[in-house]
Amino acid sequence: MKPAMKHLKSTACATAVFLSMLGGSTQAQQFPIPQTAAEVPGPAAGNTMTKEYVQMVGQMAYFWGWPLVANANRALAFSKAPEPGLVGGVVPIAYGGIAMLTDYVTADQRVIACSNQDVVYGPGFLPLDKEPFVFQVPDFGERFWVYALYDARTDEFSEIGQAYGTKPGFYMVVGPDWKGETPSGITAVVHSSTQLAFAIPRILLDDTAEDRKAIQPVLSQINFYPLSQFDGKMKIKDWSKLPHFPAEKSSGSGETKWVNPETFFNELPAVMKQVPPLPGEEALYRWIGSVLEAAEKDPATMQTLKETAVATDTEVLPAYLKWVNIGRAAGNGWNSPVNNAKWGTDYLNRTGTAKSNIYENRPEETKYIYTDNDINGQQLDGTNLYSVTFAKGQTPPVKGFWSVTLYNAEHFYHDNPLKRYSLGTKNKNLVLNPDGSLTLYAGAKSPGKDKENNWLPAPEGTFSLYIRAYWAEKAILDGTWTPPVVDKVK
Repeated sequence: MKPAMKHLKSTACATAVFLSMLGGSTQAQQFPIPQTAAEVPGPAAGNTMTKEYVQMVGQMAYFWGWPLVANANRALAFSKAPEPGLVGGVVPIAYGGIAMLTDYVTADQRVIACSNQDVVYGPGFLPLDKEPFVFQVPDFGERFWVYALYDARTDEFSEIGQAYGTKPGFYMVVGPDWKGETPSGITAVVHSSTQLAFAIPRILLDDTAEDRKAIQPVLSQINFYPLSQFDGKMKIKDWSKLPHFPAEKSSGSGETKWVNPETFFNELPAVMKQVPPLPGEEALYRWIGSVLEAAEKDPATMQTLKETAVATDTEVLPAYLKWVNIGRAAGNGWNSPVNNAKWGTDYLNRTGTAKSNIYENRPEETKYIYTDNDINGQQLDGTNLYSVTFAKGQTPPVKGFWSVTLYNAEHFYHDNPLKRYSLGTKNKNLVLNPDGSLTLYAGAKSPGKDKENNWLPAPEGTFSLYIRAYWAEKAILDGTWTPPVVDKVK
């Protein structure tokens, strides 16, 4: 072989070896790209954390976790009731079942803000870790009804009610780990994503003596109980005979304080273990968890979290008692949430709603529209008189019912001699204007004897108005229908 050719062959071999090595080296440099959330690295244990960093994560964690802790603390308080009953003879509470009222909730309760006097309520917490719960659906006839079932995030996971065509029968709600067989006689099974669920049946009641009497038989057939008690027979309960439990002394005129910022970060770790992350929340849980783990080992970090919680509770959350900060504009100065009770990762409106009016229904069941202001953007004040006029045929278009409720500054009823807190479908004595329109009035003083049937008495101070549209028509859901102007009467 000639020297030149031998050199050429030698060079070619060397090049081939080099390229081979290069190719192998290139492949070895590729780190596996994560394909699942479990493969994504989280914060390293023992990371150094500045005080400012802990404050930043702490504020976000407090805002994010507030509804979860509020729900857990409500459940804890309800669990102390020895059986379903009424606290102070007023507020129904139950754990391991429900406690139904037999009439509207009254003005002196402070357990939950923004209750309404359109329906009869029956709240109760359901611990699903031991066994499922059976619930009874009687024949409601033409009466509007809905059973809202919530998970520990305050997301509604059920579709049980008139709007869904639910048939009378026995139904069952189960936890995320349930693997049992559905017993004979159960019509359908509803699955909760968390081991703790919260149930609130809502049954329309007209504001008449006749309907108060007519509704009682159907109320007595509403019940929730453990699967072990199911025998295929309708259990009848006289809810008018619920026992009364003493009420704790109120700490103010607002809602019971379900979240204590001083203890929030001591409670949050256990709550997060009980409420698994939604798909996509895994990184958030690890991020918050890394700071909580650091706080368990370092008192200074825990103290910073506590101080941050107190500051956030004082400086951030009060804004959500103003309706302008909830949801989005609905026209004429009103606001409305878009994805109520199906929050997912909409933490802004989940916490805002938990602070202002927790346990809403989904939009398909109830559309909520609210305002603090008149059409000129001025805060509603009972020293003035306001009119709200629905043009002829323009009351809220619904298949169920509608109402307008008046709340004080803390989102509770303003007690008044008429014991009247809302007006709407349930009222059979509203007076129409000559042109067929309907005008409602709101203010501390009567608009006049001839208008009193249409009057919502207000405090001599700040108040808000709140429209509920149960089983709303498409025009409300898509925003085609616009809520009416709130005018100050001159």
